[in-house]
Amino acid sequence: MNIIVKARHMDATDALRQYAESKAAKLSKYYDSIQSVEVILDIEADQPTVEILATARHRNTFVATHRDEDMHACIDQCLHKIIEQIRRHKDKVRHRQGQPHSVTLQKAQEQATAAEEPPDRSGKGGANPLH
Repeated sequence: MNIIVKARHMDATDALRQYAESKAAKLSKYYDSIQSVEVILDIEADQPTVEILATARHRNTFVATHRDEDMHACIDQCLHKIIEQIRRHKDKVRHRQGQPHSVTLQKAQEQATAAEEPPDRSGKGGANPLH
């Protein structure tokens, strides 16, 4: 996973860049398909702003922005937003896929064995109006 940390309208310290990189590196734990993460540190109207762009396979892009008084808090909240987007995306993909093949195979086998069993001809039980 490629992680890029950029600073706009400010000079970011090495500690802040390392903090952003370490937090962004944790995104691969939530979604394996993430290919690159871009963290943009900015100061707009004397207030810190963080924007995170995560690009994954199949043209999936996750974007989050947060503005707060503290740059570290911005990074944390922005990552929280990205993680929620990833979670919702994974849930949507899971629900779209359907049941695993093993479950459908087992159901088909159960139906086939139920169809092969002969009916009960013992004459005890069942509602047969002819007897």
